[in-house]
Amino acid sequence: MGEDKRLAAVVALAQGMAAARTPPETWRAAALGACRALDGSFAALSVWERGVGRLRVLVNVGDRRPDEEEFPEAETYPVHQFPEITEFLHERWAGGGGANAWVETAEGTAAGTPGYFHQRVAALRRRGRGCCVVAPVVLHGRAWGELYVARGVRAAVFGPGDAGFATVLAAVVAAGLAQSERLEEARRLAFTDSLTGLANRRAVDVHLEEAVERHRAEGVIVSLVVCDLNGLKRVNDTLGHAVGDRLLERFGSVLSLCGAMVPGALAARLGGDEFCLLAVGPPVDDVVEAADELCRRAGELEPGEGVACGVASTADAIGEVGDARRLFRLADAAQYRAKALRAERPVVAGREGSEDPVVRLVDEPPHLAPAERRRFRGRLP
Repeated sequence: MGEDKRLAAVVALAQGMAAARTPPETWRAAALGACRALDGSFAALSVWERGVGRLRVLVNVGDRRPDEEEFPEAETYPVHQFPEITEFLHERWAGGGGANAWVETAEGTAAGTPGYFHQRVAALRRRGRGCCVVAPVVLHGRAWGELYVARGVRAAVFGPGDAGFATVLAAVVAAGLAQSERLEEARRLAFTDSLTGLANRRAVDVHLEEAVERHRAEGVIVSLVVCDLNGLKRVNDTLGHAVGDRLLERFGSVLSLCGAMVPGALAARLGGDEFCLLAVGPPVDDVVEAADELCRRAGELEPGEGVACGVASTADAIGEVGDARRLFRLADAAQYRAKALRAERPVVAGREGSEDPVVRLVDEPPHLAPAERRRFRGRLP
């Protein structure tokens, strides 16, 4: 391959990884880009999991055999079967040697090799491949994993030039992985409450909009629990904000624990002393049971004063839920009713007959003002 084509291949690889939106898409773009750049028939990207001493395959692309899934859940290999991951990839590189790629064939080593590894040669034979080039991936100054590209038995064997080019490609892959990590961290922070580690209001808004769309299209049950931690202002005023923050953190842990009772539920802090639990799919009674347990456990938290908890679900008699805002207002109003009644259990919208006070309150005003929540307080019995 000429220099111009190799440069174009590097650019294509970098662009493919930059366009990926999720880690699996990033891994796939890296493996596919390297496979095409090296005229390979198969490629894989693997990560070294130091804690368990294994090389885990993240993605397989190209001409895959029946036992090679694209995104394998459990394709791992003990590091001792591939000692180059520690001996060559880490020690030799850290000692001043280059983290260079090497070539192996179904007959043995070929070019740029740190040694002969019969497991990899045996794998080539077993899967009907003629040769492979293995390129170390170094990320943040540490051995991260390896890029593997193979060719069929009738294809030309990789040479020293290919090994050198694979080293360049691995460096491009490492840069793409680093960028992906930064983007994932930015996305995580954008949707995470910094104090409790729960999801934040933005995450709830996104998931609730999607959930209500699914409800309208497929009839899936959407349930929302909104709760207000009682006594936080008193704690902050008398014991200090550090104690108040600790109370919020502890309640966040309780919410996460109770949310785990409902498969797939999203636990979130909306802001201040307000939290919520969003469930899509499970029966509403399961959600109410989790909310009931939440109230019980919150009542045991010191120095708090329990929690006011409201539930609204498309499975109850709350009328048509045309948008996410209506479901949120219903759960919010139920929570304020629970607070007004000093209820120790959740108030569930739509369960007090045809004149349900929560549903009536939400449906009465056609257009609520921005101060709707203060008005809720004043009008609830």
